[in-house]
Amino acid sequence: MTVYAHVDGPLGEMLLVGEAAADGRTALASLSLPGQKGGVTVRDGWRHAPEAFEDVAEQLREYFAGGLTRFEIAYTDAGTDFQRRVWRALEDIPYGTTVSYGEIAARVGSPGAGVRAVGTAIGRNPLLVVRPCHRVIGADGALRGYAGGLERKERLLGLEGALVR
Repeated sequence: MTVYAHVDGPLGEMLLVGEAAADGRTALASLSLPGQKGGVTVRDGWRHAPEAFEDVAEQLREYFAGGLTRFEIAYTDAGTDFQRRVWRALEDIPYGTTVSYGEIAARVGSPGAGVRAVGTAIGRNPLLVVRPCHRVIGADGALRGYAGGLERKERLLGLEGALVR
């Protein structure tokens, strides 16, 4: 069963969507920001269940307060094999650091022309903030592409002390 909740934060009201299992646990499937490119919206048949996301909401509050540097959240693993490889590489980027799209491409075995495919996979990351795609920047240090908007990317990197300016 698909469940959802809204959580307020400094980037706006975040929409959390997950899949509830029979044992009562919920795996996060999406974290969307208002106005996000490709963001999820609530659909008919989904159940509003803020209690299913209490731990996620608490971790998000701690992160935005500067007290959490890595999320420990169960999430679904939808996506192509290539997308999942790229997304796993994102999860390995330490808090407070940035890497280039080219570095991610090399890590997943797609250097050179694979940078564009990596950018596309990062753009389809359904777990903004939690899976830190905001930590990926251009090789020249420029902030590029963020589904939640470059202003939000800049805010997240500023929060983490990772702005390269």
